[in-house]
Amino acid sequence: MPKRIGLISLLVVCSLCSLPQPTNAQALVPHTLQLDAAKLEQQGLGLAKEAAQLAQFQQYELALPRARLASQLAPRNDKVWFLLGGLYLQTKDVNGGINALKKAQSLNPKNGDVQFALGSALFQQEKYQEAASYYQQGLKLKPNDPEGLFDLGNAYYMLRKFPDAIAQYTKAVSFDKKFWPAINNVGLILYEQGDIQGAIKQWQDAVTIEKQAAEPLLALAVALYTKGDRQQGLAMGAAAIRIDERYADVDFLKQNLWGQRLLSDTQKFLELPSIQAALQQREEPSAPTIRRQILPQ
Repeated sequence: MPKRIGLISLLVVCSLCSLPQPTNAQALVPHTLQLDAAKLEQQGLGLAKEAAQLAQFQQYELALPRARLASQLAPRNDKVWFLLGGLYLQTKDVNGGINALKKAQSLNPKNGDVQFALGSALFQQEKYQEAASYYQQGLKLKPNDPEGLFDLGNAYYMLRKFPDAIAQYTKAVSFDKKFWPAINNVGLILYEQGDIQGAIKQWQDAVTIEKQAAEPLLALAVALYTKGDRQQGLAMGAAAIRIDERYADVDFLKQNLWGQRLLSDTQKFLELPSIQAALQQREEPSAPTIRRQILPQ
């Protein structure tokens, strides 16, 4: 609200400056400023468009104030609130994101993407059961959404409902044959369950779909090395790190839902001399993968 008040105050000052000075014989008549709501809304939508364009280049700190002002100028537009919520989440203000997204939800309860975004926000807060509920609501509106199914699978994964998670990942791939993250995560579950060969098959399929996907390539490398195929494992591991060095960070792997068995094997793998040498010669990391795009187009 402060930005809206500031804008209105500026308009009031300008209007007062343009008024003629009253004569002694005149009574002072209060002036009521007439704001054109439609024009203000258009200005708001223009700011929202600018914010969305900045967000596409990951200029979130520049985009956020424009989106905030846009939400004040166009407060009945659910897409503006959706954009604002997404930007809050990108800048790690999860509570601000949830508040904005709930406003978008109240304006348009039938927007499945808002439900998915709320689920993602709650997932960040480790409220996995609540996140699953929002994902389920989103899938009632968009039942064939691969990313929504993937997100629900991740929530089930964190709730240790592994059969349910695999079912959602599999369904996601049925709607998008090239959706390798879902295939990758089936591999994560199988590895934790001790099905190493099954996990290898999943990661091989993921790498076949996307050869520059560092995550399944590194997981595959670790699994092959641990299984005894050391030469191929080391070669794949070095290649994965050259693609994206972040996967040499165990904390980053945890964020990507790697389980304890795989993490333990990966820590040993990363300490190997040839992998350490690859880390020293690493290239610049690739752009981060966005698993759910919550900013409106």
